[in-house]
Amino acid sequence: MATSIGVVAVFLNISGLSVALPTIARELGADATQANWILLGYLLVTTALILVFGRLADIIGRHRLYLAGLALFTLATGLCALSVSPQMLIVARILQGMGAAACVTNNTALLTDTFPAADLGRALGWNVTIAATAQVAGPVVGGAATALLGWRGLFLVCAPIGLLALVMSLLFIPRPDRTRRRRERFDLAGAALSTLALTATVLALTTTAEADPRLVRVCGIAAVALLVVFVVVQRRREHPLIDVGLFRLPTIAVALTAVIANAVATNAVVVLVSLYGQAGGLTPVRAGVMVAPVALGTVVAAALTAALTTRYSPRILTATGMAASLIGLVGLAATMTDDANSLWAVTPFLFVIGAGNGLFMTPSTNALMLAAPTARRGIANGLRSTSQNLGTLVSSALALALGTAGLSESARRAAIDGTLGAIGPVDLAHFVANLRTATAVFAAVAALGIALCWFLPARRPNLDAVADNAIADDSVDRASGERAHNIR
Repeated sequence: MATSIGVVAVFLNISGLSVALPTIARELGADATQANWILLGYLLVTTALILVFGRLADIIGRHRLYLAGLALFTLATGLCALSVSPQMLIVARILQGMGAAACVTNNTALLTDTFPAADLGRALGWNVTIAATAQVAGPVVGGAATALLGWRGLFLVCAPIGLLALVMSLLFIPRPDRTRRRRERFDLAGAALSTLALTATVLALTTTAEADPRLVRVCGIAAVALLVVFVVVQRRREHPLIDVGLFRLPTIAVALTAVIANAVATNAVVVLVSLYGQAGGLTPVRAGVMVAPVALGTVVAAALTAALTTRYSPRILTATGMAASLIGLVGLAATMTDDANSLWAVTPFLFVIGAGNGLFMTPSTNALMLAAPTARRGIANGLRSTSQNLGTLVSSALALALGTAGLSESARRAAIDGTLGAIGPVDLAHFVANLRTATAVFAAVAALGIALCWFLPARRPNLDAVADNAIADDSVDRASGERAHNIR
């Protein structure tokens, strides 16, 4: 329950901001680029730091890092509410991203450490359900808070929840056995290279929305070069940031790729449809209600999947989830029009997309975490969270870039702050056509995801064997740590 409240604080903030963004842009006077960074700056920092925090968690302990991250997230949420300029809000969002990275990196790993293998699927399923519930409430709470208290109301709601999560985590999360801490050095060079490579990748993607092809090329080339150097350095390190041996395990490699595909296909739908609804004249409250079926579908599917993971293989469940998302995305692209009277026609397809996402997440996470050695669950979950966030970032950047492509600067700003419908029908029709194109791209990624899911395990996990392997892995890890300590 303690970690679940932390999840609520993080996801309520994420999903609520998607609805509040147009109001924030209007009231703070943010241009399109600044508005993009209010949304994407958080994802950039979170994505860049998850691997770093995942490795630190394996070395210094997940418990203390989770608590520190939750404290920083809560403090930064308060700073967001006090922001008086776009620049100040962007900085506060970056601090939020740092705290969130420490939280999401350790949340699943703490559950995996606490629950036995036989109960892990249910625990993960309920965790996903609670997160999805926060996503359901997020757009509605964000819209209502914006209407009643202004856009600061969203952060004023999230800050006390974060504080409650911190207090409960201090009281109820089991403290680790300090004698089992890993005796390894932290890979500073790997951390710096991975952060720079991911940042360059993110800049290349977000700059696409700013239509600056030269900067895109420079960032893209830098990202590739840094990634190559990073791989070379990791192969030569005694204690690397990423254990490259994890990628030799087929389940882990495939699951991580499928997580990216699922996130790209589904995670920007809330942003995309929120902009679509407000451009069509909906208030923030009504736009929040409009996008709520995405997370509602995730809640329903995740609750069912918690039990299904013990009966069906990860291959069947994840492929079915991606297929549902594909159907929903195709329907969404077909029903979006510039006719304000038909805005609500998209809601059934939003529910289907959310259900597909909920059906995918638990079995993919379960398969990945059970395939990872016990001593590497921190970095395995860090890789999963990085993949999830990278996919979300790509999805959001594509939605914003494709959605505003070909629009004038004034029309781009109006599309972001929700006033495009008042400018004229020509720009609105262009914007809606762009959103349909973005949705079609996401549908193509979902189709690719179905193919990836087919390479996940075709059988239910042997939970007894998993438990035995975990014990063996832990024994080997402790013996290796003792030998390393004796050598030093």
